[in-house]
Amino acid sequence: MNKVELLAPAGNFSKLKTALNFGADAVYVGGKAFSLRAFSNNFTEEELIEAVKYTHDLNKKIYVTVNAFMKNQDIEKLSSYFEFLYSIGVDAVIVTDPGAIYLAKSVAPNLEIHLSTQANTLNKLSCKFWKDLGVKRIVLARELSLNEIKEIKDYNGDLELEAFIHGAMCISYSGRCLLSNYLTGRDSNRGECVQACRWNYGIKDLSKESDYFPIEEDERGTYILNSKDLNLINYVGEMLGAGVCSFKIEGRMKGEYYLATVINAYRRAIDEYYEKGDDYKNNPLYMTELKKTFHRAFTTAYAFGDNDETVNYENSQSTGDSLFIASVLDYSNGVATVEMRNRFQVGDTLEVLSPTDTFNKTFTVTSITDEKGEEVVDAKRVQQILKVKCDIELRQGDMLRRSII
Repeated sequence: MNKVELLAPAGNFSKLKTALNFGADAVYVGGKAFSLRAFSNNFTEEELIEAVKYTHDLNKKIYVTVNAFMKNQDIEKLSSYFEFLYSIGVDAVIVTDPGAIYLAKSVAPNLEIHLSTQANTLNKLSCKFWKDLGVKRIVLARELSLNEIKEIKDYNGDLELEAFIHGAMCISYSGRCLLSNYLTGRDSNRGECVQACRWNYGIKDLSKESDYFPIEEDERGTYILNSKDLNLINYVGEMLGAGVCSFKIEGRMKGEYYLATVINAYRRAIDEYYEKGDDYKNNPLYMTELKKTFHRAFTTAYAFGDNDETVNYENSQSTGDSLFIASVLDYSNGVATVEMRNRFQVGDTLEVLSPTDTFNKTFTVTSITDEKGEEVVDAKRVQQILKVKCDIELRQGDMLRRSII
């Protein structure tokens, strides 16, 4: 049986390795141009070549976002870019602009095209329109319900449907936002969003030298444009039943610990669903895991129809229930070499985040030494390379964390 694809974001090469290590079947990345996450590190052309090889060596897939809206002056450069992406063997490009699709079909006719969620695809006839133009997969708008997705799938047969299953939501319709451009001159639709919807807003009387007046929404706070985070981890079967072939996690701007935690949770939930069916929902592990990294309040958004409870009024986001302490670089003879990310001390109890069976095992730190072999009681230098005694056999790429609740 072919399992559904778990598709994860990768804002740079290190994040790509993390995503694939923790169970993603495919990753989506952006180059230095034509991507809607211009302030992610993104990939140079040389890094894209290396990323394709690395991903394919693991028998996994890599998709490149080319989803910014194209202007006339972009055409020549974009034409060369499509030719380059095809030549290095990317598995697909994710495109929004109809002109860009036309251009890709002209200069690289065998390059697989996925239609970005920015295209706001909401109905079965729009899907057929794009399918007839040679689009292999539609990344559906987040505003669709599962019933509507099923109707689209029933109508369009072998058309692949990709849908978001987890991550940040945009306050604007499928991310087609003008707020960033209006407030800062940085255009979301050209990849420069400042996420102005996450800001804490107030009211000021410009005729007076006065402080801001608070905005209150039923006494809950002032984050009036801040969406909750999508979380459909308890609805794997329902997503499959609707005809979704790829479960997409949002987050090319997110950190490695966030990616590892979320991808690991969904990988395990999906695998348990295929083993046990809906009984996997009885396992509280997955929801507990998703709360261990920073997040906003969770929502199922519009998966089950209209929903008026999608705004997160209380705060921009929570810090999560656990703190990322260190990344494991090596392990030998009961000693882990780690790169410190947050302060920890001898006596702390640390938990292992891993795609292996060591997942969620804990140990007490009894000894820390630096690269010179000198004892460290309190590790507080960020990114310091340290050696930590540990009786759990770790491996490169594992992470260590500490509960903060």
